[in-house]
Amino acid sequence: MGEMRTAEGFPLSRHSSVPEVPGAGLPIRMGDMILSPSGAVGTGNPAADRKRLKQLIRELAIVHGKVTLSSGNEADYYIDLRRITLHHEASLLVGRVMMQMLDDVDIAFSAAGGLTMGADPVATSIMHAGREKGRAIDSFVVRKAQKSYGMGRQVEGPSVKDRKVVVLEDTSTTGGSALTAVEGVRNAGGFVQAVAVIVDRDTGAREHIEQTANVPYFYAFSRADLGLE
Repeated sequence: MGEMRTAEGFPLSRHSSVPEVPGAGLPIRMGDMILSPSGAVGTGNPAADRKRLKQLIRELAIVHGKVTLSSGNEADYYIDLRRITLHHEASLLVGRVMMQMLDDVDIAFSAAGGLTMGADPVATSIMHAGREKGRAIDSFVVRKAQKSYGMGRQVEGPSVKDRKVVVLEDTSTTGGSALTAVEGVRNAGGFVQAVAVIVDRDTGAREHIEQTANVPYFYAFSRADLGLE
């Protein structure tokens, strides 16, 4: 085995898993494999991560048959992305793929979250993917309405005030949930840089969000990517 290094390239002691530079707890690179502080192993290959995530979505999340969506519209299939975002393998890939997508379009942010509950595990996955890369990204949860008790917050978690954030959804049909989250974050003092979803259903959410909230909308997979056209 070659010399062990952290994912950032720092050398490790032969007798310890602690880097020989400040930053203990950073992910470790062994050849083409990355071992995170939590023990999760990845390839460090964005294309491979994306390919595997798409495979899992097609295998686990797509349900064929007549269904009524939250918008009231009917569809011939349903994409149950909670089967992905709460899955032991897929959840790791969600964070890596979403972060890579946002990096590719130069979206800078230090926190990510959205309307509970679809966005919650997506935000957590991104938070952990950031940790794998040695980046400090917090997650947050947006309630559907501001609490009338306790701290009276609508946005829970580390404060988003004066921070660049990304609003998340697993998928979106009309954009309504994402827009509720955008409004909540802005009311809490956050600066929304983008809305990002795992799967875009191509039902008008992108246009509605970009026109209403004046922020860009990005998605990791289209309906065509998943063979749904």
